[in-house]
Amino acid sequence: MSDALPAFMNLPREDKGRLMMDMVFRMIMHYGFWFSEVRHQMGMAAALEMMDTVMPRGTDISMKRMADILDFELKDGLPEAVTDMKEDRMNELLKGLAKNWLVMDGVWFQAVEKVRGMNDAKRCNDSCWGKFSPYEAHAIKKFLNLGDSPGLSGLKKALNFRMYSFINTQSIVDEGPKSFVFQMNECRVQAARKRRNLPDYPCKSAGLVEYTYFASAFDSKIKTTCIGCPPDPHPEEWYCAWRFSME
Repeated sequence: MSDALPAFMNLPREDKGRLMMDMVFRMIMHYGFWFSEVRHQMGMAAALEMMDTVMPRGTDISMKRMADILDFELKDGLPEAVTDMKEDRMNELLKGLAKNWLVMDGVWFQAVEKVRGMNDAKRCNDSCWGKFSPYEAHAIKKFLNLGDSPGLSGLKKALNFRMYSFINTQSIVDEGPKSFVFQMNECRVQAARKRRNLPDYPCKSAGLVEYTYFASAFDSKIKTTCIGCPPDPHPEEWYCAWRFSME
């Protein structure tokens, strides 16, 4: 039997650090492929149900292993550094996670656009939202313990926990018991384009998928109507607006 060390042990410290980050990304991709394949083979409902089993069990096993290796304490399954973090720093971390999510989304868009052009990038983007929005609705519904069909009142709560809600400015205008209007008052993507004197990004095709799929996955009885979204003209106080209603 050979006594040679595994190859990674001979790497310089800097390369080991880069390898760690590469392995984290591989893990994310592998789990994503698992979810995608279960969804393809068994349907979205089955994939989400299995995700609800996989996530807590996998997270518990992983966190305990990392706690042993890195020598940190766990409180309620979370690293002590997180549970004891100051409130303002925790808020900044939540915003930072959302910003990183949006940055990676933009990097993917630009990568496809550079090779295949704007049309293919928009097509991939819209399709991605068709898959992510139902998952995000499910995740938020579970996080807030809102039940299966929480209606418009539940949707109002959920819109305040979407990834976008941490980094954009949004508002809700009540119209009565059967409908309300959601407005995106300040959009990080559009504001950045405005600072560079660029026209609004035409995001309506993605928005129609994003908001319709989110609302219907949240409660199948909710209807989504676009009031306006770029390239539509819009007032200064919002970039896009959507009406959610139930008959």
